[in-house]
Amino acid sequence: MADPVLLSVDARGIATATLNKPAKGNAYDEELLGALIAGLDRLRDDAAVRALVIRGAGKHFQAGADLDWLAKAATYGPEQAFAASMATTTAMQKLNEFPKPTFALVHGACFGGGCGVVCCVDVAIATPEAIFGLTEVRVGVAPTPISTHMVHAMGLRHTRRYALTGERFDAAEALRIGLVHEVVPADKAEARLAEIIDQTMLSAPSAIAVTKDSFLGANGLKLSAREMALLAHESWMQRASAEGKEGLAAFREKRRPAWYR
Repeated sequence: MADPVLLSVDARGIATATLNKPAKGNAYDEELLGALIAGLDRLRDDAAVRALVIRGAGKHFQAGADLDWLAKAATYGPEQAFAASMATTTAMQKLNEFPKPTFALVHGACFGGGCGVVCCVDVAIATPEAIFGLTEVRVGVAPTPISTHMVHAMGLRHTRRYALTGERFDAAEALRIGLVHEVVPADKAEARLAEIIDQTMLSAPSAIAVTKDSFLGANGLKLSAREMALLAHESWMQRASAEGKEGLAAFREKRRPAWYR
């Protein structure tokens, strides 16, 4: 079985974490989240690593949660269900507070937790064909593990709209609302990413780390253990609810959920 996250570091110290479940649009489950958390911890402590790029293998960047896993997680007991939600919360927190510059190159689908990843990096580039959506509510669950990061990136006004309606939107709209920084044609995206990384390499590593930590800390954007636990608790409770189970069933059966009228 292929590793769910592929890690590499080039001679310049640019690390790449490739989400590697292309058959499922790189949808996340506990295995992928665990691999991402372990990778972030490893790269964080490696002095040779100067920056981190997040990519998605195959046709899509990241299509949110694996619905088969969500259905399974809905049957977990309280402790295991909490741990599952805590994995998502922890992965996002570690990426958001990663002390080195972080980049995302977005193509294809970027839904749910994929948008969370984009909100947590320092620079996000999308191709014009990318499609975005905060779609959790459509299947009866709540995006609480990524909620604070969405508000930080897009502001409360845009987050309220898209996290509540579940609408899909294109790369131009993602740029307008601040979810991504640039939209670049697919055949030029790699070169543009390389340009931005090259500019970042002129910045001193420790100065970057202090700057990021100060920006987040001074503005109350670092999550405490208590806050993370609350977000994870809200997540698993909604997932285990009757709505959560109905939403997943409706999606799988390709029908309207019971609450639609």
